[in-house]
Amino acid sequence: MRSFWILWKREVAAYFRTPRATILFFFFLLLTGFNFCAGVNALNHGPTETSIVEAFFNTLFFWISFLLLIPLLTMHLFAEEYRLGTMETLVTAPVSDAAIVLAKFFAALLLFLLLWAPTLFYFILFWPSAHQIAAASYGAYLGAYGMLLLIGMFYLSLGCLASTMTSHQLIAGIVSCSLMVLFFFMGMLTFLHKTYSPAMRDFVTRFSPMEHMTTFSRGLIDTRPIVWYLSMTGFTLFLTVSIFKQCRHKTN
Repeated sequence: MRSFWILWKREVAAYFRTPRATILFFFFLLLTGFNFCAGVNALNHGPTETSIVEAFFNTLFFWISFLLLIPLLTMHLFAEEYRLGTMETLVTAPVSDAAIVLAKFFAALLLFLLLWAPTLFYFILFWPSAHQIAAASYGAYLGAYGMLLLIGMFYLSLGCLASTMTSHQLIAGIVSCSLMVLFFFMGMLTFLHKTYSPAMRDFVTRFSPMEHMTTFSRGLIDTRPIVWYLSMTGFTLFLTVSIFKQCRHKTN
């Protein structure tokens, strides 16, 4: 456990030793701020049952910022170690493969949470300026940010998996982006073919991140997506440890 915390602090510090984190914060908050303003303006056109929270987490700008963020956080995790040659020093240290992988994963997860945390102030500041609440219940906030965390954990694990496969950050970013797009659009595949039955379409739609976010941002909590994302995150991290172990043996 002690070696894990040492590695985790090393990975967190690596984000802030370079301008990477500052640049990410600036452009990410700029994009999410624009997304919030666009959502508010869209709801001002007439009466609607859609809350500000639901509108914020279900727009094109939200998903673009979300999908672009994950590769930027993960593509360097292992690829940069391979490129700089520091992986040899890391793998010869008395730490387990799982500790190395989990330290990098949770460091990326921490920065992911730090990037999204300021968006809470959008909803806090909305009430005194518009004299109305952004959502009808606290369940909407809990559901939206809870689902954001679950999807983020799964996609970050995909990014870690992609980064272990290559020493080129760009290739790692492309692979992770491809994997995310595959899972992201999986719930829409059945609508491309009319031969699928409504039951099959309903089943596949249950794996759609957009459907999950829409449901949870309304304050409707379903345990099935929670089990799905936690299971897939654990399985993907297991694959990452297995692949990293093979690379470690080759290095040694």
